[in-house]
Amino acid sequence: MADRVTVIGWDGSPPTAAARSALAAATLVAGAAHHLALPEVPPAAERIRLGSVTLAARRIAQHRGTAVVLADGDPGFFGVVRTLRAPEYGLEVEVVPAVSSVAAAFARAGMPWDDAQIVVAHSRDLRRAVNVCRAHPKVAVLTSPGAGPAELALLLDGVHRTFVICEDLGTARERVTVLTSDKVADHVWRDPNVVIVVGGSPSGAAAQGTGWLAGTPGGEAGHPTGPRGWGLPDRAYGGALGEGESVQLRTAQLARLGPRVGDLVWDIGSGGGAAAVEAARFGAAVIAVDADPDACARAAALARRHGVQLQAVHGRAPQILEELPEPDVVRIGAEGAEVVTACAARRPERIVTHAATRDQAEALGRALADGGYEVECALLQSVELDTSVWVERERSVVFLLSGYRVPHP
Repeated sequence: MADRVTVIGWDGSPPTAAARSALAAATLVAGAAHHLALPEVPPAAERIRLGSVTLAARRIAQHRGTAVVLADGDPGFFGVVRTLRAPEYGLEVEVVPAVSSVAAAFARAGMPWDDAQIVVAHSRDLRRAVNVCRAHPKVAVLTSPGAGPAELALLLDGVHRTFVICEDLGTARERVTVLTSDKVADHVWRDPNVVIVVGGSPSGAAAQGTGWLAGTPGGEAGHPTGPRGWGLPDRAYGGALGEGESVQLRTAQLARLGPRVGDLVWDIGSGGGAAAVEAARFGAAVIAVDADPDACARAAALARRHGVQLQAVHGRAPQILEELPEPDVVRIGAEGAEVVTACAARRPERIVTHAATRDQAEALGRALADGGYEVECALLQSVELDTSVWVERERSVVFLLSGYRVPHP
């Protein structure tokens, strides 16, 4: 195997003394074309054009001599170091870092980035990166061919954001462009690039600069100034909520949906917006749909109050669903079997809904089963007590139905 492997980060600056020393001793150098053209690369060294890092790692493992791998930015940050350190290659790796492309991009924009989400976008799963941009006010996206600024902007249709697009950072062709998301798809962009996507309403913690955990404005659910926990009482949402929005039902629904960063949640019949806001507090992107424009306005106002991103869509299901991007999980409020059928046709991983009667529950369960979902039903009974006199204040009985997508054989 290689006697030693040194991974050198390059950010366009002249190589450091440590980098020049490693290159001078190298008998094999791997990197992109612009790395291999650097004058510090020894003429006699074997050169490997770095395409597949896995293939390069295999070749380096077979090499007898001293190897150097050149990579853009900090090679330990979404870079080649992870692959080279895989146990199957048995390589001992030393790293000479450089400024990461993400740090350079935020420096060009003159913005802090300890509160930014950072994602890598690939064409095969670009929608997850888009969902993070929907859900968070500041996101750095490391793009790739087929998953660049134009594709990001197209999938963000209906959500206004500002793009800071950094092309060829550290090279003579470097260019930084600031555009609103509706203009980005009209241009052709060079790869590789970093896109900073900003917009929406930051939480109070972010605005005051009190964050302490990188990648988020702060602690609990990212928002230390908000209420702790989830399944919050009605008073956290401004008072009484509608039928089917009880704390106990909402808590059970969220537990079965399991919304997380990178997901898109549909909340159909969002009502007062409590479930939509709580899903957003988990870091998921949320589209709240309701036929009542006042309900949409309330959901948007609640999102601002709790410092989360949420898209409120006024429309009647199932017709309005055709215009929405693909969901990962779906919560359905007081809607009928036809809405369940329409949601099941979009093949989200999980669907939860509820019914007041057994007949309604059976109809919803059939719709889930016919759509290819394994169905679970629970009868939830909750009793709210007045603890001043320990008597019953309110009783609720509801059927909770959960659909889990059955994989195709």
